[in-house]
Amino acid sequence: MASSKAARVGEEVWKTRIDKVNAELVTLTYGTIVAQLCGDYDSNYDEVNKQLDRMGYNIGMRLVEDFFAKSGTQRCANFRETAETISKIGFKIFLNITPVVTNWTTDSKQFSLLFEENPLADFVELPDDGKAQDELWYSNILCGILRGALEMVQMQVEAHFVSDVLRGEETTEMRITLLRYIEDELPPDDE
Repeated sequence: MASSKAARVGEEVWKTRIDKVNAELVTLTYGTIVAQLCGDYDSNYDEVNKQLDRMGYNIGMRLVEDFFAKSGTQRCANFRETAETISKIGFKIFLNITPVVTNWTTDSKQFSLLFEENPLADFVELPDDGKAQDELWYSNILCGILRGALEMVQMQVEAHFVSDVLRGEETTEMRITLLRYIEDELPPDDE
């Protein structure tokens, strides 16, 4: 699917087929979840990051069905098309943003998503405990969502943030790497 067509599909679905939820409610609810995890894990931000990723993974596994039902898109032909679909349709449908796809590797197995805006991070200040600025990836749930959703369409990926404006950096960048295409596997006794 061409990039401009994907953008049109994402915009059309956002305008006509999505029940809207108040963005501030989502932001505040997510913030409460992150704050609760920080408390539950005594500011062990590595563990908080893992829990956010795990939560996102479970969401992504279910969200992909909703994505296909609302967008009407078909399976992508390659990883580049998948990246454009994620950016221009997936993020548009669910968060009303369109991150920029950039920094492809020469083998087309790794790219970055640059977020000019991140509704999950609105009104957020990281804890001022000397650790959160270096260890907490506040929006890590998004990495898990991408992992879970792509696994459901037979792509095993690794996703992680490399920068975040909440940490005082200039950009928020997520890096996605295609590890392998998952083959349909039959149980050992089946032929």
